[in-house]
Order: sequence, then C-alpha cells, then structure tokens
Amino acid sequence: MLDYLFYLVPVASIIALFFAWLFYHRMMKESEGTVTMKEIAQYVREGAIAYLKQQYKVVGIVFIVLSLFFVFLAYGLGVQNPWVPFAFLTGGFFSALAGYIGMRTATYASARTANAVSRSLNAGLKIAFRSGAVMGLTVVGLGLLDISLWWLILRAFVQEATESQSLVVITTTMLTFGMGASTQALFARVGGGIYTKAADVGADIVGKVEQDIPEDDPRNPATIADNVGDNVGDVAGMGADLYESYCGSILATMALGASAYFGNVDAQMKAIFAPMLIAAVGVVLSVLGIFAVRTKDGAGLKQLLGSLSLGTNLSASLIAVFTFLVFYLLGFENWWQLSLSVIAGLLAGVIIGKSAEYYTSHSYKPTQKIAESSKTGPATLIIRGIGVGMISTAIPVVTVGVAILLAYGFATGFRFSADQLSYGLYGISIAAVGMLSTLGITLATDSYGPIADNAGGNAQMSNLDPIVRERTDVLDALGNTTAATGKGFAIGSAALTALALLASYIEEIKIGFKHLGETIEGVADISAATIPQIVAHYDINLMNPIVLTGIFIGAMLAFLFCGLTMNAVGRAAQKMVMEVRRQFREIAGILEGKQRPDYTSCVRISTKAAQQEMIFPSLLAIAAPILIGIFLGPAGVVGLLVGALAAGFILAIFLANSGGAWDNAKKYVEEGHLGGKHSECHKATIVGDTVGDPFKDTSGPSLNILIKLMSMVSIVMAGLTVMLHL
Repeated sequence: MLDYLFYLVPVASIIALFFAWLFYHRMMKESEGTVTMKEIAQYVREGAIAYLKQQYKVVGIVFIVLSLFFVFLAYGLGVQNPWVPFAFLTGGFFSALAGYIGMRTATYASARTANAVSRSLNAGLKIAFRSGAVMGLTVVGLGLLDISLWWLILRAFVQEATESQSLVVITTTMLTFGMGASTQALFARVGGGIYTKAADVGADIVGKVEQDIPEDDPRNPATIADNVGDNVGDVAGMGADLYESYCGSILATMALGASAYFGNVDAQMKAIFAPMLIAAVGVVLSVLGIFAVRTKDGAGLKQLLGSLSLGTNLSASLIAVFTFLVFYLLGFENWWQLSLSVIAGLLAGVIIGKSAEYYTSHSYKPTQKIAESSKTGPATLIIRGIGVGMISTAIPVVTVGVAILLAYGFATGFRFSADQLSYGLYGISIAAVGMLSTLGITLATDSYGPIADNAGGNAQMSNLDPIVRERTDVLDALGNTTAATGKGFAIGSAALTALALLASYIEEIKIGFKHLGETIEGVADISAATIPQIVAHYDINLMNPIVLTGIFIGAMLAFLFCGLTMNAVGRAAQKMVMEVRRQFREIAGILEGKQRPDYTSCVRISTKAAQQEMIFPSLLAIAAPILIGIFLGPAGVVGLLVGALAAGFILAIFLANSGGAWDNAKKYVEEGHLGGKHSECHKATIVGDTVGDPFKDTSGPSLNILIKLMSMVSIVMAGLTVMLHL
C-alpha cells in the first residue's frame, strides 16, 4: 500500500511540469506587440541569458572542486557516504534549471504583458501571473522529481545491516543533495542581486534624480541592464532560492521521520512518505488556486491583492483539509495531531505573509507614513523606513515561535520530555512542509512581480499610451507587495527548516560514528543513540563556552554577510553611475532622444561586477561551518547554526520589509500623493528606494539561503568533524 502511494509523488511532479509547459505555451501564443517592443524584449532576453551562462561557468568550477573534495572524504577518508558527490551535483543542476526556466519565461512574458495591458488590466494580470506560475510549478515539479528519483535509486542500492538502518542512511544521504541546491541558490541570489541592484541604483541616481527623466526612459543607458537584472535576480535567483527551501523542508522531515521511528520500519516508511505526499497534494491544489486568480478592469491595489489572496487562500484552505486525509490514510495513530502541526505551519505562513503585506503595501498606514516623512527630506524618510522595518520583525518572530511550540506540542501530545524530542522535532519539520506545500501558487505571486516591472519598462521605452504605463505601475506596486510576502514566506520556512536541519545534523553525527566504527559511552549500538545522548556526549549546552563562542560567530556571520553583499552592490553601483554620467556627458544627443545610448557597456559592468563580487560572500557560507567544525567540533557547529538562525532570521525580515516599504512609498507618491512625480517628496522617496534596493533584493533574501546552506554544509561535513574530535 505504502509503495503504491509513493508513486503519487512523481505523478504530481509530472502534473506540475505539464501545467508549467501549458502556461508557457499559451503565453508564447500571445502577441509581443510592436517592432520596438519586440526589439527591447530581445535586448533584455539576450542580456539575461548571457549573464546566466557566465554565472553557471563560475558556479560550475565551484561545484567541480567541492565534488572532488566530497569524493576524497567518501573514498579517501571513508567518513562520508559515496553517493554524496552525485547527490550534490544533481541538487545544484535542478536548482539552476528551475531558475533558468523561470527567467526565460519571464523575459518572453514582459512585452506580452505590456501588450495585453493595452487591452485590459485583467488580460495583463492573467499573462503576468500565469507566466509567474511557470516558475512556481517548475520549482515544485523539478523538486518532487529529483526527490522521487533519488528515493528509487537509493532504495535499490543502499543495503545496511537492518532495513531500519537503511532508511536512515537513505534519507540522510538524500538530505545532502540539498547542499547542492543551496550552494547554487546562494550564488544565484547574491550574483543576481548584485547585478540587478547595481543597474537599478545607477539608473535611479543619474536618471531620475540628477537628470529628472522618467523611470525606464530609453534615454537612460542603464535601463536595459536594470530590466535584465529584474530577471536574473528576482526571477532566476528567487527560483533557485525557493527550490532549495522546498526540497530542504521535505528532505529534513524525511530524515527526522526515519530517525524518530527508528526500529519500526512500517512507522518509518509512513513518516518518510508523509511530507512527500503532502507536497504532492499541494501541487494539485496550487494549480486549482492559479486558475482562481482573475480581476476586473479598473481594479485598485486592494482589489488586486484580494484577487491574488483568493487563489493562495483557496489552496491553503484545501491543503489543510487534505492533510488530515493524508495522515489518516497513512495510518498514523496520532494522525489528527500531526495534521494540526501542518496547519500550524500553514497559518504561520499566512500570518507572516499578511504581516509583510501590511508593512510594505502603500494601501496601509506604515508605508504611507514613510512617504509622508519625505516632506522633510530623504533623511527622515530613511529613518522612518528603518524604524518600520525593525518593528515589522515582531509579528513574524512571535508567529514562528508560537508555530514551533504548537507544532512540537501537537506531535507529542504537549509532552515536552526528552523521550518525546524526536517526535516533536518531526512535528516542527512537517510544519515547514505545510508552510511550503502551496509553493506552486505562492511563488507564482512572487515571480509575477518582476514580469510586471519589466512590462512597465517595455511600455515606457516603446512610448506606448500613458494608460498602459499607469496599468503596469498598478501591477508593479502589487508585485512589490507580493514579493515582500513571498520573501516573508521563504524566511519563515527557513527558520522552521533550519531547526529541523539542526536536528538532522545530530543524526548525521551518529552516522559519522558508524562510518568510523566508533560508539559513545553507555551506548552499545550507535544507530540506536538518541539526540539527547549525542548532545550529552559533546556537552552541547548554553554553559559550554564552545557553544557560546559558536553562537556569537554565527550571529556575526549574518551581519558580515550582509555587509559584504551591500558593499558589493555599492561598488558595482558606483561604476554604473560613473558610466551613465560619462555617456550623458560625452555622447551628444542622448537627452534629446537623437542618439541611442550604449546599453551594452552598462550590461557588461553589471555582469562583470556580479561575477567578481558574488564569490567571496558565497564561499564564506561554505567555509565557516567547515572551519568551526575543524577547530571547535560539533558543539561549536551547533552554536554557529543557532546564532546564524536567530540573527539571520530577524535581520532578513527587517531588510526585506524596510526595502519593500521604501519602494512602495515611492509608488505612493508617484500615484499623485504629496505632490506626485518630480516633486521634492518624490526625489526623497527615490533616495529611500535606492537605499532599500540592496536591503530587499540582495542581502535580505540571501540570508535565508545562508542559514540553510551552513546547516547543509555542516551535515555533509559531519563525518570529518567526528573523525577530528573523537
């Protein structure tokens, strides 16, 4: 029965990929508009593809080096499973593929959205949203396909002393392909974020502030690079990011399930299949939600938000119902309690999303107040935005804390004793799966934003009727809010998933002992050791100075990483500003529209800067857990992961919400409030938006990958850490 249920997972992945293809196919049938619109879209498409090819070359070298290192650990030192190098490569490949497909779709959809908006707002929303759904469905489809393939391969080849031990080894090995996905995602997010924000800041400072020309004006040399950046950063980077979040939550839950029910093969299988089946059901329900999204012409921002909320809320409500059915059919004794753990995660995701919407949408007071503070200049606007961003962390942090307690409590019957720890951690992990179960539609609402943004740019550069730009601006403002909501979802799920990965690290420590033929005092069979026994063996508690040192280093790394990525954006933006100023100064006739700017040089600057600047911050995330493991051992690594999780989670929310609020404060003024465009208030909000760009699109969204990547690296390196600290 259980083996047959498993095949629902690859079937769901095929359904997701089929609908992704269908939406892509229908989008491509739409007209791309005028000759000028097609030409601009082609410039953006070529720039985006050229950037990704260059990025994949750089990342490919990193992957080859790391794979060879893992081969040495597995076949040279014997401290790692020999499947790990291959799992690592496939994780990175599928993550890159998901990002590429989403980015390619977005570059074809933007001009078509602009052309459709000239007919009606609803037509434009439909194309942009369903093109964004291609990304969402591709991510979940490829994720479930990768998981399904590895499950079948490892079930066929992994043979341990007992079936129960085999299931633990299989699930922990599968978990390591998440490191490949996380590594690729971090490079994609950091590199894409640097690219897009260097171009965006350069275009805004020189174009809108110094020369007082409109956003996306074809006279601005950085405009094409800015539009390319939207695709490589906000689409390709985001797709790779949420691919690893999605897979990480499922894989961590599978590994914890195999451990929690160790010794009972039937219960282990149920616990392993549960997250896969919930994700499979979520795929089908996401498709239903996508078809429910539509709006009327003349709709305002609140009506558009309501339209998107209808789709996401429908999918979330149905998954809550079907979760009970999944656990009941699997035959769990506490089926309804575990279902409540999933619902705790779902509700947490909804609350975090609504919180992000409240603090970043210009339909609500916080962002409106930020805009009003522009009356006294950019300084007060920036201060207000930082304050709102800090305040906005309260609801998500409390929500995640309550969700953790509820998910743990439901799974254990609210027994918070040591013997219930593994079951409670499984409950927390399954809550993360619940939060991401409807990722197909959640990511569609996120990816839709950059498509709408590019549609506006295309309309501006093609000199379409002003009503087209007005409509795309409405869609773009909605996209800023949905992007902030999507980032909130990703950050919230990262917190729950990272906690599950922390428990999985302890499980991997056990396997490290087993590879080395060692055990710990008082435990005859290391395979049967509990998490509290491993924790006690390494003296992992808050009074241990090694743990405390690790916590401080982990918290510091979150800030160091943000500082490095923000400075990278600053340096790249300076080069862009100098180039745009040079062209305005040296190429006669640009401002009069008589001479076309040199778009290529700006694209080249962003590409080169992103490739150079992304390497050190990304490698830092990989190197830190390895070095801490070598010098401080497992206790230091646990401290590192706890510190990075706590600081990184809160910092990521602050950065995402501050940046989103500044962006929409500018949109609020551009809609005619506080003097409208070209007013002093507008110039102040442009400065705030420019400051917020690296907050919300580079450093902030990269942090949730940093948290999980360090956990994944720690898991993969656990065998070496054990060997060095026997």
